Amino acid sequence: MSSERHNVPEIEAASSPEVLLNPLTIARNENEKVLIEPSVNSVRVSIRIKQADEIENILVHKFTRFLTQRAESFFILRRKPVKVGGIGIAKRLRPDKLQGYDISFLITNTHTEEMLKHKLVDFIIQFMEEVDKEISEMKLFLNARARFVAESFLTPFD
Repeated sequence: MSSERHNVPEIEAASSPEVLLNPLTIARNENEKVLIEPSVNSVRVSIRIKQADEIENILVHKFTRFLTQRAESFFILRRKPVKVGGIGIAKRLRPDKLQGYDISFLITNTHTEEMLKHKLVDFIIQFMEEVDKEISEMKLFLNARARFVAESFLTPFD
């Protein structure tokens, strides 16, 4: 699709089902998965980061928000991740719990022309590996800091 002489990514415009290819979901479990949505001129890769508990939910939200605010520096990072709507009443009761993805990348044909394709793939794979490590490190640091604060707070009561 061309809009006022602009090349629009078909996966975003969704103007015609003929130009959209079959999406592929790769999942370790319900909380950790990747959705790859190809089209004729773009690919959208959406990642659901592992979140085992409420602390990890908060850390992932803060981390992805930090990254998406700097999306122009990443070129292929979308400002908003893909959200897949909930079903019926669950969507109305808990709109924050939509089955969605935490972060999305949009790779267009211009990105593949300007950048090396294998480097784009390597970046996304490395990002998925590093984000899990980063969240785990932040959780460990948070727990250590909470322990220190609790000990220093409770010291006068000994």
